[in-house]
Amino acid sequence: MSRAQALRWFAPAVLGFLALAAWEWVVWAREIPPFILPGPVQIARTLARDWDSLSVSLLVTVQITFAALAVAASLGLLLAILFAQSRVIEMSLFPYAVVLQVTPIVAIAPLIIIWVDDVRAALLICAWIVAFFPILSNTTVGLQSTDRNLLDLFRLYGASRWQVLWRLKLPSAMPYFLAGLRISGGLALIGAIVAEFVAGTGGTASGLAYRILESGYQLQIPRMFAALVLVSGTGIAIFMALSLLSHLLLRRWHESADTGEHR
Repeated sequence: MSRAQALRWFAPAVLGFLALAAWEWVVWAREIPPFILPGPVQIARTLARDWDSLSVSLLVTVQITFAALAVAASLGLLLAILFAQSRVIEMSLFPYAVVLQVTPIVAIAPLIIIWVDDVRAALLICAWIVAFFPILSNTTVGLQSTDRNLLDLFRLYGASRWQVLWRLKLPSAMPYFLAGLRISGGLALIGAIVAEFVAGTGGTASGLAYRILESGYQLQIPRMFAALVLVSGTGIAIFMALSLLSHLLLRRWHESADTGEHR
């Protein structure tokens, strides 16, 4: 492992450990009761004790998040390709994509949950709305940023519209698409959590947001923090997985995959 790689992994780990140690010390020194602020040790114990129920909720939230991300990636890429092929289609549909982006999901989630009978489908739609725009916007910019000299070269050699798209525009737009995917991964999780808060459904289909609400109502603050830890950990895991995917796909040919070792 190089020095840059070691610094990348160990620096955040050491900083996080020091922050947790300071948090635990403040709780212990000031004798703060657990229903005000539990320490990291008690949160870890609660997480281990309630893992059976929290893991089920975690699985529900993760399923909704990845389903929304998959739909957002598919539709975002498809629409971006349509926009690249027709300026009229882009000018007709892009303003409605902006409307979806700027409309607060908290405001429309109750309506979606009323209109859609299936709760999971309603949660999926809410998460998709939040995650959709970054992929569409980034991929559209990527497709429109294709090198003009290469475009002229393809046309000079008589390449068809499909060949220009498949062999030039899509590879050029891939870094933009992957950047949008990394942003949308976290947004899909946020959309799922917000939709679960609004839905407030219990039972076996409840996600982590409902566990947070339930713990708050019952003043089980350590359990609330344990659920928040799972939400944060899931967000970090999604970002790292998508960053790894981006690095593996781009490392051989694009400068955005540079790890900074040569800086």
